[in-house]
Amino acid sequence: MTKYIRDFIIEDNIRLNTEYFILNIRSEEALPDMYPGQFVEIKVENTDGVFLRRPISIYGIDREKQTINLLIQKAGKGTTKLAQHKQGDKLNIIFPLGNSFTAPERKGKVLLVGGGVGVAPLPFLAEYLVDKGMEVEFLLGFRNSDLLVDLKNFEKYGKVNLSTDNGTAGEKGTVMDNSVLKEELLPFVKVYTCGPNIMMKAVAAFVEARGIECEASLENTMACGIGACLCCIQETIHGNVRVCIEGPVFNTKELIW
Repeated sequence: MTKYIRDFIIEDNIRLNTEYFILNIRSEEALPDMYPGQFVEIKVENTDGVFLRRPISIYGIDREKQTINLLIQKAGKGTTKLAQHKQGDKLNIIFPLGNSFTAPERKGKVLLVGGGVGVAPLPFLAEYLVDKGMEVEFLLGFRNSDLLVDLKNFEKYGKVNLSTDNGTAGEKGTVMDNSVLKEELLPFVKVYTCGPNIMMKAVAAFVEARGIECEASLENTMACGIGACLCCIQETIHGNVRVCIEGPVFNTKELIW
């Protein structure tokens, strides 16, 4: 797939809470085809000690407005600098990068499991799956209720189940403690997950043990996004692969965690 390097104009910078924000960025040219699970690499300028682009999942797109939405968590100098950008500022983007999620072979109900900023690619995926005739349900995990993000956007596509570490929203505990998984996944034909590795590994093991297909979007460090730096190498049953090129989405049965 062709990759583009293009300047985007920030239409909105929406602060969701102390950690999360959404950048709505507009291209002055028509957007190319993009698929759920793909990501962009953002150049962060005028920041000491930040030399590499930041990989950010595509949260959503609007082709009529030629905009891409990016859900971002402030986690270091680079993302903190991005949080300070204002309407009208320009960002240099390499996009679209990586592969994408795939639809189930048969129609039915699917479960999308996200933790923290790992929820970012799930609304775009949900939109795609609903268009394919799937019924979508979410299971989202956060540390506490203060860090919940943009739930109305998720609710547009399906039921949202919540877990928080301290029980201030939804059920107390991790996503693995949620009653949705205690039901042994019988309603679901496929599960998708993105978030911390420890969460994805647990979800994958649970799902695979029940004979249900699972795809995970990995969050390995992707410094360049084009396969040159080899920072994001992941061991699989096929050997070592570059997450930014062969991924970030994998069938979990292929991964050697």
